[in-house]
Amino acid sequence: MALFQPSRHHRYFSDAHYYARFELAYTLVDVTAALLFVIGSIMFFSEDWLTTGTWCFLVGSICFAFKPVLRIIRELRYIRDNDYEDLAKRFENES
Repeated sequence: MALFQPSRHHRYFSDAHYYARFELAYTLVDVTAALLFVIGSIMFFSEDWLTTGTWCFLVGSICFAFKPVLRIIRELRYIRDNDYEDLAKRFENES
């Protein structure tokens, strides 16, 4: 199994809930970033809103950067739960 594979959430019953929460957070960050970029783009049509639009782009970029961090946190949670055997198998399969 590879990292970030959705089938991993079937190992334990509670994992489905945990996996769903991370997917929801991932989607919310994605939508927030996209909205900030759209708003920032609209603000760039007016000289008075350039600074605010720039801040929207910056915060949107930070949101996009946070997306892979969420996935890493989720995978580290599986490692924390002593899922080393599956991690080793995934590593061997990728090599």
